[in-house]
Amino acid sequence: MATLCSYHVLTVLMITTLLCILYIQPISASPQAYTNFIKTSCSKTTYPPLCTQTLSPFATSVQTNPIKLCNRALNISIQAAHNTSTFVSNLSKQKGLSWIEKAAIKDCMDDLKDCVYQLKQTMSAMGKLGGSDREFQWANAKTWASAAITDTDSCLDGFEGRKVSPQMKNKIKSTMMGVARLTSNALALINHLNY
Repeated sequence: MATLCSYHVLTVLMITTLLCILYIQPISASPQAYTNFIKTSCSKTTYPPLCTQTLSPFATSVQTNPIKLCNRALNISIQAAHNTSTFVSNLSKQKGLSWIEKAAIKDCMDDLKDCVYQLKQTMSAMGKLGGSDREFQWANAKTWASAAITDTDSCLDGFEGRKVSPQMKNKIKSTMMGVARLTSNALALINHLNY
């Protein structure tokens, strides 16, 4: 009799467990939670509004994954650097440039090439964070991203103290500052990873 009672209790427990598994839906974050994650993460960056504006469209792909968020921020920086490189290259083709302007533009294009390379190296290091040397790779990612920011500064420095038209200087400065700010935000997100 006791065995039959134990059998019934066990059967009821198994059926209850099975029903719980079948009918309880897994709790997943909502798109609003993804957007909130981006806003909260961006609040720790140097340029929070820019960070939120550029990363919010990717909320559903990033979800609440800080590595995906960093990689998306880096991809945006790389694209901005490519776009700026094209813009600066087009400026170099203008007629009537002085040799000083041509030299400054060439140096800036070299800096942009280095910037893109260093951002790609940052992405490479981020891709290795799952390995046993993750702290080393995390340090590499931060170093490469910092170097990319230095390249944007170097481009801008190349126009200071030289006889360059104010219009050209302002055009290059505004586009380079965009790359620098995006990269600064990416670096801030990388710095706030928990490693």
